[in-house]
Amino acid sequence: MNQTEWSNLPFGYQKTNINIRSYYREGEWGKLEFSDSEYISVHMAATGLHYGQQAFEGLKAYMGNDGKVRLFRWEENAQRMQDSANGIMMAVPPMELFKEAVFNAVRLNKEFIPPYGTGATLYVRPLLFGSGARVGVKPADEYMFLVFVSPVGPYFKEGFNPVSIMVARDYDRAAPKGTGCYKVGGNYAASLTAGEKAHKEGFASALFLDAREKKYIDEAGPANFFAIKGDNYITPLSESILPSITNKSLMVLAEDMGMKVERRKIALEELSEFDEVGACGTAAVISPIRRIVDLEMGTEWNYCLDGKAGEKSSQLYHRLIDIQNGDAPDKFGWTTVVEM
Repeated sequence: MNQTEWSNLPFGYQKTNINIRSYYREGEWGKLEFSDSEYISVHMAATGLHYGQQAFEGLKAYMGNDGKVRLFRWEENAQRMQDSANGIMMAVPPMELFKEAVFNAVRLNKEFIPPYGTGATLYVRPLLFGSGARVGVKPADEYMFLVFVSPVGPYFKEGFNPVSIMVARDYDRAAPKGTGCYKVGGNYAASLTAGEKAHKEGFASALFLDAREKKYIDEAGPANFFAIKGDNYITPLSESILPSITNKSLMVLAEDMGMKVERRKIALEELSEFDEVGACGTAAVISPIRRIVDLEMGTEWNYCLDGKAGEKSSQLYHRLIDIQNGDAPDKFGWTTVVEM
């Protein structure tokens, strides 16, 4: 029997029962394989290890108050993985293969799906990498697709409470025309130093600026950035930003609430004009920001002066999680019930 303290879960890895695997060999994907091992056997010359042929996704399974388990917009994750695979020349997992692997991973680990109301969810991690051996920079001829799951708590320990972040002027997460728009490991490796520096300075995350001019806001650490100004929902437009499925959903909800959505370049100086700012993504959903500090320039912007998330950020957050949990009608067709 699972003895997990669901309400105290960190956002981290926990061993579960089964993971799902498929191999691409000789020009085609093989049947799904089911494994209880946490380890994989990889050739020492695999392109995923040497040349960064690697992509991953993150989505969640939610237990509803009605006892049904729902996945949120899994098709978007499948499409984004296909885009990432094409972007760095990997074999593309078919939509049906992605779906079958993800749904089986949820079903076969149902005892690890946190109960409704605990604030925890079952995180689903699809992974794709070049497993074929190469010595020389070129795509592999073999690939591995794998899906594992882990129950998780909130990404930021503060949960849905305002956090402080630091402007990262000395580091770039991704270059224009590079891989920033793909969910590949290299982008996250490039963000680690800035992230750790921010943590040591007492901040929850780093805020990256555009690599070309250092004038415009790009990513908020591992998440997309957004701002509220009056009835406007504003989020950066950049070719080096990951297309967040959460952000895409929030834009739809904002318009549904009568707000105007703006996707455009956001100059750092505009931070003084915003009513609310936040970071959004699958892991955190929405993390309201109370303070942004530019240590190098000696500038600070403050929000949430009463210590609470802004009104519109709160409305968007609760509307989204109510749909994900099955507590509100899903008029957008975003959730899929997993038949257990």
